[in-house]
Amino acid sequence: MKKQAIFMLFVLFLSSLVFYSCNDDSSIPTDTQLIKSSSSDKITSSNTTIDTIAVGLNGPRGLKFGADGYLYVAESGLGGSNSTLGQCDQVIPPVGPYVGGNTARILKISPSGTVSTVVDNLPSCQNALGDRLGVADIEFMNNTLYALIAGGGCSHGHSDVPASIIKINSDASWSVIADLSTYQQNNPVAEPEEDDFEPDGSWYSLINVRNNLYAIEPNHGEMVKVTKNGNVSRVIDFSATYGHIVPTSVAYHGNFFVGNLNTFPVVAGSSNIYKVTPSGQSQVWATGFSTVLGLVIDDQARMYVLESSSVDGFPTPNTGRIIKVLPSGQKEVLVDGLFFPTGMTMGPDGNLYVSNKGYGPPVPGFGEILRINLH
Repeated sequence: MKKQAIFMLFVLFLSSLVFYSCNDDSSIPTDTQLIKSSSSDKITSSNTTIDTIAVGLNGPRGLKFGADGYLYVAESGLGGSNSTLGQCDQVIPPVGPYVGGNTARILKISPSGTVSTVVDNLPSCQNALGDRLGVADIEFMNNTLYALIAGGGCSHGHSDVPASIIKINSDASWSVIADLSTYQQNNPVAEPEEDDFEPDGSWYSLINVRNNLYAIEPNHGEMVKVTKNGNVSRVIDFSATYGHIVPTSVAYHGNFFVGNLNTFPVVAGSSNIYKVTPSGQSQVWATGFSTVLGLVIDDQARMYVLESSSVDGFPTPNTGRIIKVLPSGQKEVLVDGLFFPTGMTMGPDGNLYVSNKGYGPPVPGFGEILRINLH
């Protein structure tokens, strides 16, 4: 049987019915069992302590600190019920079709731990297997907040809002500055993956480098540059050189460093970190990782790699890890036992902040934010 390539492992495995082998129904855990298994006492760490700073989130994704000292968090939301069948090309089964709603949001967490909403009613969508896309990531440019909207686009149940980068105004209104749906449809990559093709993409990571935004799209396999005026241009088409590697995460330290998820089934250690120059030249920089969904590089050139699941086969709860990579290339497992983490950033305090329980049982309020105290 042909190996099934998927744009995100959690797209096919969000449902608890496929966390374990489907050959033995008695071994399939219920959502309640999965929730019980997600206790933070499963997490172990090396020379760090861990605090839970926010709970009750709906699919936390990318997160960044603002100049005000608040931690801003993207949420995928809860999808919706709006269908665009017959209006545009749809994602094929078993992943599609999607239905959409306006349940995604951006929240912020104060230094004292108070959680409040920055903007809500943003595009969210849910596929036929229960996975949700919404606000994938956020970034600041000149103290203005921008958001990467993965939940938009006609194939995601939104004929009115494309997959896009939006600008958030001080009054919580917003506007599209870059239509990423139209860009991808007009600029196809060299080797799109037919088995799970997303017409509007499945955008995941956003970063600001010298007042330009750079976004990673896993399904088509590319990184694009978006100027302040909304002009979109391709930096690299990963599919042309590497095939369907599913790039997800990006950090910058003189060059771009991009982590990939890879395809199903999970082969532990098969994900890489790619070094990409600003002109789009690339090479494999480090190997031996699994299902990478986050990258951070600190001011001493130490890299922190977030793995969502680290074992062979199905994505497995409580196997998410953070790997510390020294400039020499030496690796250390810093944190183990995370429950499907989906995003990571470093705070002004030098600690790591992680979106944990970013996917899993389709239960509202399941997600949380962790602080990994490095100091």
